[in-house]
Amino acid sequence: MYIEIKNAVKQYGQGENAIYAMNGVDLSIEEHEICVILGPSGSGKSTLLNMLGGIDTLTSGSIVVNGKDISNISKKELTLYRREDIGFIFQSYNLIQDLTVKENIQTVADISKEPLDIDELLSALSLEKYKNHFPSELSGGQQQRTAIARALVKNPAILLCDEPTGALDSKSSRDVLRMLEKVNNLYETTVIIITHNEGISKMADRVIRIHDGKIVKNVLNDERMPVDELEI
Repeated sequence: MYIEIKNAVKQYGQGENAIYAMNGVDLSIEEHEICVILGPSGSGKSTLLNMLGGIDTLTSGSIVVNGKDISNISKKELTLYRREDIGFIFQSYNLIQDLTVKENIQTVADISKEPLDIDELLSALSLEKYKNHFPSELSGGQQQRTAIARALVKNPAILLCDEPTGALDSKSSRDVLRMLEKVNNLYETTVIIITHNEGISKMADRVIRIHDGKIVKNVLNDERMPVDELEI
């Protein structure tokens, strides 16, 4: 398995006051999969994503990515892991408002070891004609596609998406999901999406359900559906 999480625990507080954001999570994900993680608010979805991205650390247990135990490496190694292997896409876009689309992407390319060609990426994500626009001149869907391009330009092995369609209407949501599908096919990027939207799960190779900090279901989707056929 490409990603192996074993008996992962994230605990806040002690004794009777202890709260478990993750409580004995065991999880496996294959390389190049689209994986959708479903669960209600407070179920542990975002905590799991933050652990995979090296943003937060476990109380106990292990997370192994491509043979490397990221739960047991130095801060310097963890920083390199986040910089070189992980791309993040957030619901809030987090674009730099004073920079154009291309400049927003360029800021990440400049600190990457083997960045993708920006013009090719703009073309792949249908952003060419918007490359000199500022975020305030874009629709929500266009801003999210820019955020995807910025995350992808460093050619990450894993793309982590935190409610990427949460703030978008159905048309823009479909556009963004279509881009994630294209990214997975074109660059063979492992894509992990957390969402409340049940409809999105049908585009996934793997569907994981989490509740109260525990994985309650981890199933392969025998009939992955194209984004254009989803009901979202």
